[in-house]
Amino acid sequence: MIAVIALLPSAIAAAGPTQAADVLLSQGKPVATSTVESSSYAGAKAVDGSATTRWASAEGADPQWLRVDLGQAAAVHRVVLNWEAAYAKKYRIEVSDDGTTFTTAAAVDNGDGKTDDLSLTAHGRYVRFVGLTRATSYGYSFWEMQVFGSTDSSGDTQAPTTPTGLTAGTATATSVTLTWNAATDNVGVAGYDVLRNGAPVATSATTSYTDTGLAPDTTYTYSVRARDAAGNTSPAGPAITVKTAAGGGNSFVLAAAGDIAEQCTASSSGCIHVKTAKLVENMNPAAVITMGDNQYDEPTLADFKNYYDKTWGKFKSITHPIPGNHESYTAFKGYEDYFGAIAKPQGRRYYSWEMGNWHFIALDSNDFTTHDDFAEPPQITWLKQDLKNNTKGCVAAYYHHPRWSSGDHGDNTDSIALWNLMVSNRVDLVLNGHDHDYERFVPQNADGKADAGGPVEIVGGSGGAGLYDLSAAHPTTAKLLKTYGVLKLSMTDTSFQTQLIGVDGKVLDSSPTYPCH
Repeated sequence: MIAVIALLPSAIAAAGPTQAADVLLSQGKPVATSTVESSSYAGAKAVDGSATTRWASAEGADPQWLRVDLGQAAAVHRVVLNWEAAYAKKYRIEVSDDGTTFTTAAAVDNGDGKTDDLSLTAHGRYVRFVGLTRATSYGYSFWEMQVFGSTDSSGDTQAPTTPTGLTAGTATATSVTLTWNAATDNVGVAGYDVLRNGAPVATSATTSYTDTGLAPDTTYTYSVRARDAAGNTSPAGPAITVKTAAGGGNSFVLAAAGDIAEQCTASSSGCIHVKTAKLVENMNPAAVITMGDNQYDEPTLADFKNYYDKTWGKFKSITHPIPGNHESYTAFKGYEDYFGAIAKPQGRRYYSWEMGNWHFIALDSNDFTTHDDFAEPPQITWLKQDLKNNTKGCVAAYYHHPRWSSGDHGDNTDSIALWNLMVSNRVDLVLNGHDHDYERFVPQNADGKADAGGPVEIVGGSGGAGLYDLSAAHPTTAKLLKTYGVLKLSMTDTSFQTQLIGVDGKVLDSSPTYPCH
């Protein structure tokens, strides 16, 4: 049983001594958060043992939370919060066995921003701070959250072996591919932390990882450590040094997603476009691509202003959008009124733009949901001429309705004409939405067969709208996930590499580095 204790500041100051066997359980353990203000204030910084780094949640929203996974069940006797200026007036400390069902172990109703030292009697693996009422206009922020207690004697306390054989494969101007030998553990290895220049940058469930968004002609040091499900970590293995290729100064990162803003705001903890917008912010992209259905359900200008604009609208000045079928329900009026000139930069809802050695083609696939067998659609005529005029070495196209999909809508025959033009013109990358999931294909030809000369198609309808069920994967599917996230596209003058970043900031999928055709 977990005791529920109501604690006021006077009770905090009078917290009694804990058991002699109590130890610091939380330092360096995995952390999840509701939000972060930016990547500089990640949740892990609240348990890193440093009084000069901190977690900060998004500004101006309640509630917010930070959860620490202790790695195994433990008796929890004490929690210490070392507040920064943005403190909580009202909050709870909760404990859980499974990370899903939490019980209140302590509550503070009149916080004063001083260091809170809470005594409690609780038991579980997960300890969560839940901020209910902010004392300032900012978010919640503390330098450290320390959890003290004693682990169960039956828990797993043995760390995995240290990974060996770390090797660097292809190093482009912006990415490095790493592989290593599997570690062993008395129970089982849960994953591997990849460290760049001594700091963790990603966790991989497999014995490989591609690090992206790097600077050209730059030297990096990498090492890897293993982690088990109880949170025990091995020492980092021997480090290796890798130098990225020269990039000519034209490498850049893009963020992309479709099916984005439902009618919800940060006041709802289940509002996903708030979280995916944070992912975009953390990527600091050179440009943002949207693959349609930017706003739901039949989006008016007011809907765009009330929802999309409060999250993804932060990137409006660098966004290159296209409409989806939901924008068509209002004859595109809300879409065009909100985006203004960038909705039709060349006088049409389809257009092209360039960055570095890349030519990007933004298409309105709504034009192809009805057929006219007697005349070539004007958009196809324009597309043929645009491809013919292109002088760039790499080409990407994006439109809402995917030709190939293992999602709820399935393969879309309306997009055949578009897909065949992509194949015949050796387009490198095609991005779509419409199905609310994530699916990355290997390069394919006009018949949907694996072909290194064809485009890589990615369905990225995972920007925030409710997810769809999945059907059986295609033979050419490289990765199929029912999940939310944002595509991170790392482009150079001669290649590209893609990653799906989940709402928890973890890399859920990485493509190989593909050379441009």
